[in-house]
Amino acid sequence: MPTVLSVSGSPSPTSRTGRLLRHLDARLTRQGHHVVPLDVRTLPAEALLGADPLHPAIQDAARLFEEADGVLIGTPIYKSAYSGLLKTLLDLLPQYALAGKAVLPLATGGSPAHVLSLDYALRPVLTSMGADHVLPGWFVVDKHITVAADGTVTVQEDTAGEVYRVADAFSVALTARQHTVVAA
Repeated sequence: MPTVLSVSGSPSPTSRTGRLLRHLDARLTRQGHHVVPLDVRTLPAEALLGADPLHPAIQDAARLFEEADGVLIGTPIYKSAYSGLLKTLLDLLPQYALAGKAVLPLATGGSPAHVLSLDYALRPVLTSMGADHVLPGWFVVDKHITVAADGTVTVQEDTAGEVYRVADAFSVALTARQHTVVAA
């Protein structure tokens, strides 16, 4: 069973980014993956802002990256870039923390004008960290994600189809990679 580290780079506990990730986590779990959620905002501010890679919480996060077969990374887009919170964590991880990993980047934002941020801001960082395979990600406009009073997440139908397509491609890539590793 492949392990997926699902990383939310949103600073808000009620963000649509985090809600979308947890929604996809459930889908990946149903597909047979072990999913470990990591909300970067829950890491100690003193470790992140003090750039302390030796802080126990940062060491624990680095271990989660190391143990994962694949990484799902979600971020809100601010001013055409991924969140500073996510950047802070990525800067503290070992240089090749994503080596040998399949990575699926997802982003949310207020306008489709930011859709290229995935390819021009986030993808180069993920690649430079040694990601073996960065799958084509997906950008979701905030208004296409609805959260009911009970916390249930609904993604607008046409958007949901595309988000599920990329998540399913990630699932297939992880399963194929695991079979390749087992066969070797």
